[in-house]
Amino acid sequence: MSIRVGIVGISGFGGGEALRLIAGHPDFELVYAAGEGSAGSRLADRFPGVPARLADLVIEKWDPEHLPPLDVLFASLPTGTSAEALARVPGSVKIVDIGGDHRYVEGWTYGLADIWPERIAGQTRVANPGCFPAATLTALAPLLADGLIAPDPIVVDAKTGISGAGRGGGDSRFGYAETNENLIPYGLLRHTHMPEIAATIERMTGGSAAGLVFTPHLVPMTRGILVTIYGRGRATTEQCLDAARRFYAGRAFVRVTDRPPQTKWATGSNLAFVSYAADPERDLVIAMGVVDNLGKGAAGQAVQNANLICGLTETAGLEGAPIWP
Repeated sequence: MSIRVGIVGISGFGGGEALRLIAGHPDFELVYAAGEGSAGSRLADRFPGVPARLADLVIEKWDPEHLPPLDVLFASLPTGTSAEALARVPGSVKIVDIGGDHRYVEGWTYGLADIWPERIAGQTRVANPGCFPAATLTALAPLLADGLIAPDPIVVDAKTGISGAGRGGGDSRFGYAETNENLIPYGLLRHTHMPEIAATIERMTGGSAAGLVFTPHLVPMTRGILVTIYGRGRATTEQCLDAARRFYAGRAFVRVTDRPPQTKWATGSNLAFVSYAADPERDLVIAMGVVDNLGKGAAGQAVQNANLICGLTETAGLEGAPIWP
């Protein structure tokens, strides 16, 4: 079975990770690559290690009205740049939008694949969750489903590798000299992922998430996300772990661990790790979530979503082990 796929925004970090996964996918055939500054280059010029069968594929200038015959299009474009263009893609082409323009937009399914796979299967327009929501919501979902914490207030302290800022180029804040041996909070009270996290908490619980606090930090590593989440609840640690094990029973990509997870556990994979610590006497529950921001936080979950909408085995092309060390 050969499913013809394309990637727009292939030269960015998310698009490049999608290329890596699709190149090894048993059912996907990459037939179209598009970009802006990289248009006219061969894939091998941008990615020297690309498999030989893809080396001479030429990156085209992105034009949604002049696509080759495609079954699935992965769009990895900066937030704010994809909505108008993707609206012109023919309805016969399934789209997974890795960027942020279609999350909770009418006509698009929110692609939280490990939590709502049945809502994604068979859809034609899927909006990938953001990287921080992928880690945060995966850790929170079992607690919210069992009522072990209140939906309000929830405090999220998040750390991300620098690749989460995108390839971009041009912004000195993300250069080596600025980020090396540094820890940088940013996006306080207004990060673009905060409304997405709040909306999903409210959908999961039917309650308000008005008290959500979300603070991300850049750390001097290339990839990985660790979120530490604080909520109110009387559960014990074992009750939280048991809830997560039941919630994710049979789910291939979520690992529930007794010890606090580390970002390297997920590097280069589509895995999510969750763990919990609780003190019922203090009415405190701590949830922890780890993902690779380019894997589960972007291209990995996008391929998982594409598998679901194409009726494939959900794990197809995604069973590779994390990179270690």
